[in-house]
Amino acid sequence: MMTNELDSLLEWFELKDETRTGWVLRNIDSPESVAAHTWGTASLCLLYAEPEEIDRQKAVTMALIHDLGEARTGDIATRAEDGRQTIPTSEKEAAERSAVTDLVGPFNDTELLTLWEEYEARDTPTAQFVKDMDLIDNCLQALKYERQGRYDDAEANDHFAEFENLDEFFATAAPRFRTELGQDLFEQIKSQYERELGRPCQL
Repeated sequence: MMTNELDSLLEWFELKDETRTGWVLRNIDSPESVAAHTWGTASLCLLYAEPEEIDRQKAVTMALIHDLGEARTGDIATRAEDGRQTIPTSEKEAAERSAVTDLVGPFNDTELLTLWEEYEARDTPTAQFVKDMDLIDNCLQALKYERQGRYDDAEANDHFAEFENLDEFFATAAPRFRTELGQDLFEQIKSQYERELGRPCQL
């Protein structure tokens, strides 16, 4: 193993310690890491790709690298509330593209960068499928945290002035689905979330 490969691998592994910002802002107890989210997205691709006539290996590989840039940039949450988005999307994408280019560079694997760029463009059925599984992972995690009571709902939280409970995580996902499967899974998860809350989810 070359020194530059080792250094890159160690930076890839930063995803294991990079906690998901949205959960941190919501004061979730022991929030998941970006690497845990990556595993969840890849697992959904593993389970649903073939029934959707998507190449399973390509989808899982794309899922495994889709947030790789956050090993360097950190996780920048997508917000639904007006004025809460801290960094413009274009700036975020440019920083992540630079990071991914550097992180895969020592391995001379241009396919990984190509797959990441395909994911970011969302122009292919595979990229749209993987993005939907990314959103579904987030909704499943929100349902899991709600079910486990992993935050104090009575505690004032300036980061979530407009949305109650974990509604914002559903609100950010709702308009972004591109596949019928993604929309169907979203509706199932949201319905269960609403049953457990005893009220409609605010979108």
